[in-house]
Amino acid sequence: MHIQISTQYMEMLECFSSETRVKMIELLSDRSMSIKELAEALGLSSAIVTKHIQKMEDGGLIKTESLSGTRGSPKMCSLAIDSLTLQLRSSSTNNEIEKESKYTIEIPIGQYSNYAVKPTCGLASDTKILGLVDDPRYFSDPERMNAAHIWFGSGYLEYRIPNYLHAAQTAEQVEISLELCSEAPYYDENWPSDISFFINDIEVGVWTCPGDFGSKRGALTPAWWQLGTQNGLLKTLTIQETGTYLDGVKLSEVTVNDVGIKLGEDFRFRLASLETARHCGGISLFGKQFGNYKQDIVVHVFYKDRSKAN
Repeated sequence: MHIQISTQYMEMLECFSSETRVKMIELLSDRSMSIKELAEALGLSSAIVTKHIQKMEDGGLIKTESLSGTRGSPKMCSLAIDSLTLQLRSSSTNNEIEKESKYTIEIPIGQYSNYAVKPTCGLASDTKILGLVDDPRYFSDPERMNAAHIWFGSGYLEYRIPNYLHAAQTAEQVEISLELCSEAPYYDENWPSDISFFINDIEVGVWTCPGDFGSKRGALTPAWWQLGTQNGLLKTLTIQETGTYLDGVKLSEVTVNDVGIKLGEDFRFRLASLETARHCGGISLFGKQFGNYKQDIVVHVFYKDRSKAN
């Protein structure tokens, strides 16, 4: 996950102001732990640990799940993101360079240009289910443009990304940010899914999502939604000159030069849950009115401009 240092992310940034919370992150980097286990490891009361966990949940760093047990329902805690990159901008000059060297597009999740999906599947706006659940025909309905949540058990969605580069400009990095998770009937937080990412039909990488998250209501999920899946993980896919990365972790050797971004041609971004994958666990996708993050699919295209080289 990449974020710019700003007050927009204060809840997340404040999580690192406590040595206790940093120690919790260290412990959870190895495995999921219950509130009781964290309390014992840190020598603190469960009440204090619970307060710290709640703050990190609110900041988007931790997710929790209540499990049935012989003595009540222990709450298991795990990391909600794999990595975090902080972006600093120290001067107005840097801002000017940034503005000159990239363009940004936010694509509504319902604005896909092609699809092929199988149940379980469906679409929802911020006010209602769109069409009928588990009927792929409704993925062609014009009302899909209003989708704020989309889910499917296998298949793909494909989006066209406008290419605004001029003759003197060359793409050097494409960054795509989106909120997503697996798709299980109702929900299942232990439901791995191998999610493949493609640019122009070239598979740039595969990420195994750990589950379909529904134990805690999404911060933006509408009150009427009671069907299970609540939110996903915010992931940032970066295709650059040294390879492809997800949240800073290298996925493959595929570079921005390999994917064929051509002058005057849009390029295509595809999300797929392949039936041939080891974990064909589907995909749940969230727009700015669902889940935990107020965004749709955000695309940054960074480029070199030869006309301004001198």
